[in-house]
Amino acid sequence: MNRKPHSKLWIYFTGIVFVTVVSVFVIISSLWFLLFEFKIVSIDPRIRHIPIVMFLIMCVLIGCTVALCVGKLIIRPIQNISNAFEKLSKGNFDVRVPTNEKVDEIREMAERFNAMTFDLSHIETLRSDFVADVSHEFKTPISAIEGYAMLLQEPEISKEKHDRYVEKILDNSRRLSNLSSSVLMLSKLENQETVMHQKEYRLDEQIRQSVLLLEPKWSKKNIDFDIHLPRCVFYGNEQLIEQVWNNILDNAVKHSPVGGIIQIRLEDNDQTVTISIADQGEGMSEEVQKHIFDKFYQADHSRTSEGNGLGLALVKRIVELCNGNVSVCSTPSEGSTFYVELPRKE
Repeated sequence: MNRKPHSKLWIYFTGIVFVTVVSVFVIISSLWFLLFEFKIVSIDPRIRHIPIVMFLIMCVLIGCTVALCVGKLIIRPIQNISNAFEKLSKGNFDVRVPTNEKVDEIREMAERFNAMTFDLSHIETLRSDFVADVSHEFKTPISAIEGYAMLLQEPEISKEKHDRYVEKILDNSRRLSNLSSSVLMLSKLENQETVMHQKEYRLDEQIRQSVLLLEPKWSKKNIDFDIHLPRCVFYGNEQLIEQVWNNILDNAVKHSPVGGIIQIRLEDNDQTVTISIADQGEGMSEEVQKHIFDKFYQADHSRTSEGNGLGLALVKRIVELCNGNVSVCSTPSEGSTFYVELPRKE
């Protein structure tokens, strides 16, 4: 087992104190002997060394006291922080250092260190949760594809079962493809700070195109739309913002009842453009609303419903990149309304 080497701070500090004490002692001793040699001070030659010895003892005592006090105030806290950094480098994000130091600079350093480890621990938790969620989401469709593929190997399988198994495999393949695309896009957006390739385009027409894109889904449920979209020319990344409407509208269609109505409103002013999308679905509790934009969060914990919990996380990140704001207002059994506020170009 490797032993940790002792800190050299004490050696450096003790050496500085020792050199200082010796220098002071040499200077004072020289002055004392000069005063005695030139008879400025008269004292019995037999005891002239006694003041020097006493002064030496005082210097040693004062030096030791200074070393202990300063070492306790400065060197020991620095060693604590150094040891904490070593534990942090090994993956221990729960390490903390005392913040009750008397020296302001040391106390501030300790407080900042603790704040840093606190943030890192949360980042590590989010990373671990993200890896676990991604693994779970990928494992589910892969297991389903493997299971149905094995069933297709049965020698005497009916055409009805064959077609059903093939359809299940295709559905899970599409789910896996969508999940891969969403994870890659979210990862790219989280490492992006600015929105590139912006241009002027018709925002109202873009939302209408998103509604038409989802026609196969809402027509099956006989959903109607109450749309108020006045002409709005907006400056932004057209492909990126399109993902916002596709995800929110898909979410509204998914949770709307058969024969329900989805209401879409656009309000334009000089500073911002606000779009609201309301459905008549089952609504959400306050607890669900707190986490609805978290990655992989799904109110249906069984994970049997469509989706992978990344759609609204993508919406939030895209809107944040556009310096906008997205929020939700919902009441159980009364539906949900999503509000997207986008700033206009200054």
